[in-house]
Amino acid sequence: MSQTVDLNADMGESFGAWTMGDDTGLLDIVTSANIACGLHAGDWDVMAATMQAAAARGVGIGAHPGFADLQGFGRRRMHLQPESLANLVRYQLGAAQAMARAAGAEVRHLKLHGALANMAAEDAKMALACYRAALSVAPDIIVMVLAGTAQQAAAAELGCRVACEIFADRAYNDDATLVDRSQPGAVIHDPSLAADRIFRMVQAAAIITESGTQIPTRIDTICLHGDTPTAIAIAQAVRLKLEANEIKLAQFEGHPIQD
Repeated sequence: MSQTVDLNADMGESFGAWTMGDDTGLLDIVTSANIACGLHAGDWDVMAATMQAAAARGVGIGAHPGFADLQGFGRRRMHLQPESLANLVRYQLGAAQAMARAAGAEVRHLKLHGALANMAAEDAKMALACYRAALSVAPDIIVMVLAGTAQQAAAAELGCRVACEIFADRAYNDDATLVDRSQPGAVIHDPSLAADRIFRMVQAAAIITESGTQIPTRIDTICLHGDTPTAIAIAQAVRLKLEANEIKLAQFEGHPIQD
C-alpha cells in the first residue's frame, strides 16, 4: 500500500517593505502552510496576501502563533502566566481565522512557532495551555505537534485531532527536541542531505537523531522553514525524493493520537 505524507512550510514572515523568503515559490511545492500571525513576524497585509495565495493553490492553511517578539523573530524565550499564554494563542488564531475566511478559506491547523514551540516541546503543561486555548476558539482544529515531544503528549491527553511533524532542515537531539540553533549543524542547508534524511525517517517511521538513534513515531507531515536561504531547493528535493519512492504528498487528515 502506498504511503502518504504532508509537506509543510512556515511562511508569511515578511513585514511591511521587508521580504522574508519566497512564499509564492514554496506554495507551488508544499501541501500545507503555517502562516505567521503578526506577532513574531508578518503583518495584516502579509497575512492577507499569503492566505489568498495559499487558498488559490488549494494549500492547507495553518495559524502559526509565536511570542510577541518581532525583533527576535519569536526565537527568544519568554515566560508568561498560563492565562496570558492562552490569550496570546487565541488572539493570533482569531486573526488567522479572519484573514483565511476573507480569502474564502478556513484555518485547518495550528502550529506553534520558534521559542514558544520549543518550550512547549519540553513542558506538557505549557503545551496544554496553548492547545486548550486554540480548541476553545476552534474545537475541530488540527494541532500540529513536534513528534515525540511533550507537545505530542499534551495533544494525546486532550484527544484532539493531531498531525505529527518532523523537520527536513533541523537536526535532532536524542529526546526528539531540536538542536539549538546556536549549535553547529543545527540547521540543514543542503537539499540533497535534507531529502535523504527525510526519506530515511519516513521509511523507518522514526526520527533519526544526530547520534543515529531512532525514535519511533507517527509521521504525518514534514516541515521546512521559509526563512532558510535554500528553502525552495530543499522543498523541491524532498518532494522529488519522496515521490520517486512512491510516497504521495497530500494534506494530513489529523487523527487523534492512539495509545
